[in-house]
Amino acid sequence: MQTLRQELRLRQEQILQPQQILRSELIQLPLLQLELRVRTELVDNPFLEELSEEEAIVDKDVSELESDKSAAATEETEENAGETASTETPTEENHKKEQEIDWENFLTDDDQYHYRAFRPSPDELVETPRAALPSLSDHLEDQLRLQRLTELELKIGLFIIGSLNNDGYLAMSTEEIAQEIGTSNEAVEKVLETVQGFDPSGIAARNLTECLLSQLHQRETPAPNAIRVLTESFDAFINKRYEVISRKLDITLEEVKKTFEEIRKCNPKPGEGYFDEKQNYIIPDLIVNLVGDEFVVFLNDGNIPNFYINTAYKDMFLKGESDKKVKEFVTRKLESARWFINAIHQRRTTILRTMRAIVARQAAFFHRGREYLKPMILQDIAEDIGMDISTISRVTSRKYVQTDWGVFELKYFFSERMESTSGEDVSTKVIKGRLKEIIDSEDKSDPLSDQAIAIMLAGEGYPIARRTVQKYREQLRIPVKRLRREI
Repeated sequence: MQTLRQELRLRQEQILQPQQILRSELIQLPLLQLELRVRTELVDNPFLEELSEEEAIVDKDVSELESDKSAAATEETEENAGETASTETPTEENHKKEQEIDWENFLTDDDQYHYRAFRPSPDELVETPRAALPSLSDHLEDQLRLQRLTELELKIGLFIIGSLNNDGYLAMSTEEIAQEIGTSNEAVEKVLETVQGFDPSGIAARNLTECLLSQLHQRETPAPNAIRVLTESFDAFINKRYEVISRKLDITLEEVKKTFEEIRKCNPKPGEGYFDEKQNYIIPDLIVNLVGDEFVVFLNDGNIPNFYINTAYKDMFLKGESDKKVKEFVTRKLESARWFINAIHQRRTTILRTMRAIVARQAAFFHRGREYLKPMILQDIAEDIGMDISTISRVTSRKYVQTDWGVFELKYFFSERMESTSGEDVSTKVIKGRLKEIIDSEDKSDPLSDQAIAIMLAGEGYPIARRTVQKYREQLRIPVKRLRREI
């Protein structure tokens, strides 16, 4: 027989406050997404207003000082909020908030919270001009509309173009396309043949063989042996079994070599290179410049609007407006505006502190280049700046920094370490770089085995096993010895 009973249990649980959630969300946003988020907030919150360029002119040091102050205030607020959350229910907190509001001081001139973005000078951010590139779909549709097609054929052609993946291959079968449109497979095949004759050569193929053959057939100079290799010995071709191809097609090894050279002129990914400008361009979130004898870190947030909290509603409340719903709405939006600006400042401060700590640990890299990258893990930076490792992980995710040696994702600076024979800690990225150099300079007629590479690296002071060489080679997407062999 079941009985009913009451139990009293104590338990601890961590409840994130809205400010903490907002801060975590903004910290992990890359630059372009942050800009979109700020502009969305400016539209949604009537208390946030964009500053004009003239109003926003401010000294960079002052702006950073304001950022640090606001960030400190955010941390203090979150600590207090966390204490409150552990002792009060949301209902009690809202009631207390309503009772404690001092409407005379709630919207004073002292509450002019603002955010001013840093706009680097041309010397600080070097931009490479790029030509505007059409999308692959636009390029193909322009060619399609020049053909003499029926309305149905045009519809099929547009559907085919819309079904191409980023590499330019047809991602659906002709049967599926015919079923979607409600036509015959023969009609789709006919239009597909037309599209496959478009530029770039090899487009809309269904597999690699069809892609390469399409390009070979469109060449002015015939390549009969290359076509035979792809149609009669494709497996031997992709596995570089030169002798097998020579015997099967009854051609010399020299002719096999020339045939491979002909096929290498084809593009296995004809869709590459046709991107929108935004997809083909990385805007660094940070800039590291050598100023005098020191490296200085700048946050490249120049496209973020300058904005502030507009207290235009102040007079309405000071004149005796008492509608409870209006007050609740204004309170909610004003607090949201404060939290948002504090979170933006906290993001700036945290990212700058993280990057400065990276620069301090990787000073040799910033002075001398990639081969001087030192081993470093997220925990190192977390300890240096006194933050949680999860925060460092969010800060370094999808963020890029411009250096004298190129633009790098922040994750690039983190790597495992191993001890060299001299007892020095070495970054695994340095070892991978050396491994790639060894393979690039090997005799391609007789490539090195993983064991041979391991022996060479050990001789240079990097004692790693053959399996480790294999793992690093695969991470670098370098094929095995047999597939690196050339005639």
